[in-house]
Amino acid sequence: MPQQLLRALGVLALLVGLMVPAGAQSPGSDGEIAARELIATMKLGDQFTLILPMVFKAMKPAIVQNRPDVDRDFDALVPVLQQKMAARVGELMEAAVVIYSGNFSVEELRDLIAFYKTPTGQKLLQKTPVLTQQTMIAGQKFGKSAGAEAQQEMIEQLRSKGHTL
Repeated sequence: MPQQLLRALGVLALLVGLMVPAGAQSPGSDGEIAARELIATMKLGDQFTLILPMVFKAMKPAIVQNRPDVDRDFDALVPVLQQKMAARVGELMEAAVVIYSGNFSVEELRDLIAFYKTPTGQKLLQKTPVLTQQTMIAGQKFGKSAGAEAQQEMIEQLRSKGHTL
């Protein structure tokens, strides 16, 4: 469960992300105002709500563990929990205001707002849920493959040093 849950939470962090510290400012009213406008322009709350099904899908195997009775109850609880999480989206928005205003200058926030209002920015916003899902799947495949290779190489290297594994 921890790996899948961490991956799911990583998706949330990705959406809140884009935090390349460049000319960061002390959070102030101008920065917070610009950050709020950016978050509204990015429709961050909508993005969060759209990825909730992916979060629950990612955690399901670890919780259900091929038990039909748990599977049935899990599926029944998902809409209720999604609604509860969606009701808390304001908390995420407030955290995002602090994060964005702390990592970008007012000018940079305004540049981001301008970008997200362009057709390309709007397309990025529209595609974000699909991109997030595809990236998560690719990351899981990569992690599984790279992890298996690293484990095998580690075992071989330790054996070459005389360890019995």
